[in-house]
Amino acid sequence: MIPPACRFRRFLLMIAGAVFFVLYGFPVHAAEQKTDMRLTLVEAVVKALENNHEIKAGKSALAAGRQDIGIARSYLLPKISIEERYLRTNNPGYAFMSRLNQSRIEAPDFNPDTLNNPNAINDFQSSITVEQPVFVKKALVGLDMSRTESMAKEEDVRRKEEEVTFSVVKACLNVLTAREYVQVAQFGVADAEERLRIANLRYKNDVGQYADSLRASTALTEAKQRLNVARKGASLARRALGVLLAMPDSPDVADASFDLSLKELSHYTQVADTRSDVRALELRGENARNNIRLAEAGYFPYVGVGGSYALNDHNAPLGSEGKSWQVMAFLRWDLFDGTRREYERAKARHQEAQVREHLAAMKKGVSFKIYEAWLNVEEANQNIQLAEEALKTAEEGARLLKLRYENGLSSLSDLLNTQASLEQARAGVVERKNAYKTALAALSFESGTLLRDLNIERKAY
Repeated sequence: MIPPACRFRRFLLMIAGAVFFVLYGFPVHAAEQKTDMRLTLVEAVVKALENNHEIKAGKSALAAGRQDIGIARSYLLPKISIEERYLRTNNPGYAFMSRLNQSRIEAPDFNPDTLNNPNAINDFQSSITVEQPVFVKKALVGLDMSRTESMAKEEDVRRKEEEVTFSVVKACLNVLTAREYVQVAQFGVADAEERLRIANLRYKNDVGQYADSLRASTALTEAKQRLNVARKGASLARRALGVLLAMPDSPDVADASFDLSLKELSHYTQVADTRSDVRALELRGENARNNIRLAEAGYFPYVGVGGSYALNDHNAPLGSEGKSWQVMAFLRWDLFDGTRREYERAKARHQEAQVREHLAAMKKGVSFKIYEAWLNVEEANQNIQLAEEALKTAEEGARLLKLRYENGLSSLSDLLNTQASLEQARAGVVERKNAYKTALAALSFESGTLLRDLNIERKAY
């Protein structure tokens, strides 16, 4: 029988072995998957343009739309078809024509009894047919419309790139801002620890109250809670950036600086006419006018040529007892279609007017957005100066009140209130600086020049 002491030592060895196996036997997935990737703002934008799911979806939609050009062009190209047909009949007309196509007509076949009451006959017909449109007005207009719509979809993708770029810029700024909020919260914890130290020292020297120590300890706990919230915000900001970049991890931002200087308002309003979504709607307005041409194309005839070559046999498919060919030219003209063309043309004109009004409204809306963004930049710039001035006065006020509290000339409540104002002022400076950079990026985004202003070249599609 194993003594109890030996069993206990064996149990401890088993526990130690299990802990060692857990720590070193299994791969530490969290540590391996966590990366310390640090990107600049431009690098983050370039990665998003390559990997973002919305941009990829837009490019797929563009590629699918370009196939419409080939579909429209196919209506102008020749149609070639091969057909194998089988017929068994005792119909007098079909029976006689089948024997004729098979080159098997003989003198007895003209007997009235044979003509009127033929025996059942088999006919295998193999044929190849070619038809070439010569003039198809609708197909020509449709080809122009498909090309124009493809260009419009390309502008849609470009606007989506600008939207994603703006989102990445904001996400990068949010990462840096969240990091600065963590620093502000750390300063708050350090200040709270200093206040607790002073309160305890005053109580120890019988010049302060124990209630001040308790309240200072509570303030320190609250400061640590704010630090936890700030750290969580920083982690979420990094993860949000990773989602935009289609990355499985949470990249950090090494540098989010960009050189976007404020220009005159007229500069932004002039370049806004080249904004991708405005250009896309202009192209669709052009297609709305083409739609009128498409409706009017119904008044034109359809002209084409064609031909066929056929083999007929009464025994087997692809047999060649009889051979024949034919060449044709045709003109098909719908003279009356129940006034459908008139209604289609009227509908197209109303749709063209609708798009024209939407375009006018969009341009005015863009002009207003640019004006608003330009004012936001000016406001944000002024708010930075005010926030920095407020921080200076808050720091000086906190310093003076700290000295007064140390000398017993002020209460802890006054010191805590002043410290809260200081933390708010610190956070205010961080927020205002982020707001200014965001406002600059928003102004470039609204004018459609964000990628150009960031010196990022677009790839051709």
